[in-house]
Amino acid sequence: MSRLTCYRCFRPQSMCLCDALTAMVTRTRFVLLMHPKEFKREKANTGRLTQLCLANSEILVGTDFDDHEAVQARLANPAFLSVLLYPGNTALNLSLDDPIPAAYCRKPLQVFLLDATWSAARKMLRLSPSLQRLPRIMFTPTAPSRYLIKQQPQEGCLSTLETVHELLMVLQRTGLDDYPLPDQLLMVFARMQQFQMECAADPNLGGYRRQAYTAPAERTPAQGQSRKRRRYIKTD
Repeated sequence: MSRLTCYRCFRPQSMCLCDALTAMVTRTRFVLLMHPKEFKREKANTGRLTQLCLANSEILVGTDFDDHEAVQARLANPAFLSVLLYPGNTALNLSLDDPIPAAYCRKPLQVFLLDATWSAARKMLRLSPSLQRLPRIMFTPTAPSRYLIKQQPQEGCLSTLETVHELLMVLQRTGLDDYPLPDQLLMVFARMQQFQMECAADPNLGGYRRQAYTAPAERTPAQGQSRKRRRYIKTD
C-alpha cells in the first residue's frame, strides 16, 4: 500500500512540514522555474518547501520558457523589475557595498530562479533567450551549505531554501525588501533533513542506511556530479 501524502507539501503525511510553514509576505516576487524531473522525482523538494514559505511566489514547471505562456506573462508584467538569479561576470553582486542601481529601487523585484541540476539549468537557460536577456543578480553566501543528506558539487553551492534565505538577507540589508521570518527557511531545511536521516537510520524501513551521514566538512570533493546548482558565489 502506498504511503498517504500531504498534497500541500507533497511529502508523506508522517513527514508533513505544513505545521511549520508560514507564508511570509515580501515585496519581492519569486518565480521558481522548476525542471520537470525536480517536480516529479526530487525527494527533498526544497523548491516546493521554499514556495510554501513565500506568499508572493509560485512554481512554474518546464524547460523551454520562451514557449511557456505563464512565464512570458510574468516577464511582461510592468509592475515588477524582472531579474534572473544566476552568477557570472555580468551579474550584479548584491553582497558588495557598491551602490544599488536606481532601476532596482523604482519597482519591486521579480526574481526568476532555475530550480534544477547544474547541467539541466544550463540547458533551460540556453533554450530560453527571454531569460538570457534579463538583468542578472547574485550574492556571496555568508555560510557554506547546511546540506547533510546530499553532497554539493562544489563550495558555494546551496539548496533552494538556503538560496532564498541568503537572498532575502541581502535584500533586507540593501533596503530592497524586508525579511519578516529570518529563521523559518533554515528551520524548515533542518527539520526536513532530520526526518530524512531518521528514516535512513531506521532498520525497519526499506531505505535503511548502514552508515551515518558524514558532516559536509569531512566529505571528499564531489567529482563529476551534477547535483543541485546553487550558484551565487562571486566569480571573477
